[in-house]
Amino acid sequence: MPEIRITNLKKAFGDLVAIDDLTIDVKDGEYLTILGPTGAGKTTLLRLIAGLTEQTSGSIFIDGECVDDLPPERRKVAFLSQSYSLFPHMDVWENTTFGPIARGWDPEQVEIVGREMLEMVHLYERKDALPRELSGGMQQRNALARALSADAKILLLDEPLRALDARLRLDLRHELKKLSKDMGMTAIHVTHDQEEALTISDRILVLRDGRIIQSGTPKEIFNEPSGPFIHHFVGEANFVSGVLKAVEGDRAVITGDDGQDYHTQATGIKPGSRVVTGIKTEFTLMTKDRWGVDINNFTGQIERILFLGRFSDFEVKLDSGQMIHARLPGYQATKFRAGDRVNIHYSPERMLVFPEPDGGLKKELEMV
Repeated sequence: MPEIRITNLKKAFGDLVAIDDLTIDVKDGEYLTILGPTGAGKTTLLRLIAGLTEQTSGSIFIDGECVDDLPPERRKVAFLSQSYSLFPHMDVWENTTFGPIARGWDPEQVEIVGREMLEMVHLYERKDALPRELSGGMQQRNALARALSADAKILLLDEPLRALDARLRLDLRHELKKLSKDMGMTAIHVTHDQEEALTISDRILVLRDGRIIQSGTPKEIFNEPSGPFIHHFVGEANFVSGVLKAVEGDRAVITGDDGQDYHTQATGIKPGSRVVTGIKTEFTLMTKDRWGVDINNFTGQIERILFLGRFSDFEVKLDSGQMIHARLPGYQATKFRAGDRVNIHYSPERMLVFPEPDGGLKKELEMV
């Protein structure tokens, strides 16, 4: 299984820097997910690795060999782009088996691989259909089957599940990872879907403005975000800006700009510093009754409820004027209605503290 090493990679389109001095190591057989908002540089990075775009500077190594001057067909890379790129004059079977046939595989091998790939993406019964006869989701599944049958050692996936229905998307998440492992491939999977990244990744790399802002396991990214942006992007969070007033043992006390005191877990930040505290919406507790503890309790009114199936999102206006969100599972959500007065509690152990970002919290949380 191949290892990928990227050193000081940069790609500029005129004055626009899409990839800014990236250095990445992808281990043999790793399933790495590149997560980030639109415009972060995710697709550009994949195209650079595939050899479809030429870098401005820096180098790419595959199994220790510099591939900067190698054309795409010699990099042993299968690239599944967002545009599908199916051959319009070939049917589903011909598109899927094009790579193995072009490489001179034995017809029996071609038959086995073609059938396995199409059954995995639930398209074997449509093997005689042309691309124009398929829905967008079916075309994407055909493109995925073709990429996986190409005898490549590296699999580059650019939003591979975006056009699929929800049920099939869930099934293929796990099939993709299992198949890449079974076939001995190293995979880089680009997405902006946080749940998808958390579910399938060995490791997640968060990209923003062409730069890496954090790399780690799914649990590290979710539970130990490096800053407010990741805390909010990988699962929505509520935030309060303020001043760190004191650290007392394993607790810190922050006075928010709203005049409220917030008790959080201890932090190494010095008292008197400007900070941002954050807590995930699913850890924002809500009830109609008073809480039995004396700290981090706030009152407000439900302004809006958004039904999300298994969960409901509650927009609550606190008496301080701040708008916050609480996410409750369905069995709890039915107890509340818009207009209800509620009590909100933030567990100190769930509240994370960050130095206030340059430019302030609003700018830090911007997606573009």
